[in-house]
Amino acid sequence: MDQGPVETTRRVVLFDFDGVLIRGDTFAMFMRDRYARVRWRKGLVLALGPWFLLALPFSRRRVLRSLVHLGLLGLNETRYRDLAQTFAVALVRQPGHFCREGLSALRRHQAAGDRIVIVTGCEESLVRGVLAELGVTDVEVLASRLRAGRLGMRSDWHNVGRRKVELLARHGIEAWQVAYSDSSQDLPMLALAAEAVLVNATPKLCKRVEKALGRSVTRVEWL
Repeated sequence: MDQGPVETTRRVVLFDFDGVLIRGDTFAMFMRDRYARVRWRKGLVLALGPWFLLALPFSRRRVLRSLVHLGLLGLNETRYRDLAQTFAVALVRQPGHFCREGLSALRRHQAAGDRIVIVTGCEESLVRGVLAELGVTDVEVLASRLRAGRLGMRSDWHNVGRRKVELLARHGIEAWQVAYSDSSQDLPMLALAAEAVLVNATPKLCKRVEKALGRSVTRVEWL
């Protein structure tokens, strides 16, 4: 008896971005570029240097957020997105900034019909700009976000650690088969994956992650 076509569920595959598809910290590179191009921003940082030195031992995160806010001072949402897009184009055109084997792995998963989700602490506009320049389409992006403030763009959602799992759940994704990462910060995401994959990880990092997960991980070396 013909029961009609059998519906299959697509596998969900998660990719971190920085260190997996792109070499280095993309948002940090963007911020360094912002400071290099506008000298008065450097002057503000120097003027606030004593406060940064005092605050750093107590809250590194607060100092980093302050540096981000100073770097984005005076930018509205449209201007920020334009700058992010320009930077993304320039970054991809520089040799050695993206991981060819990581992109090949992503495309193999796409060819297999998997649902690809980029889950990253990098800012969303930058991620989308880089992916578009690389020709990567048909992927979902869950990333950090900025919001427009009175004096410029400000941090809104920093998508790291357990927050990645929270954002996935908000997006309706509570189970995934494979997760690629290069960092122990992604332990919450790796712990829920049927297969956890560490990219270009040191033996020390692999040992730490495997101990935390209580099981072995897949290790890959991508150029």
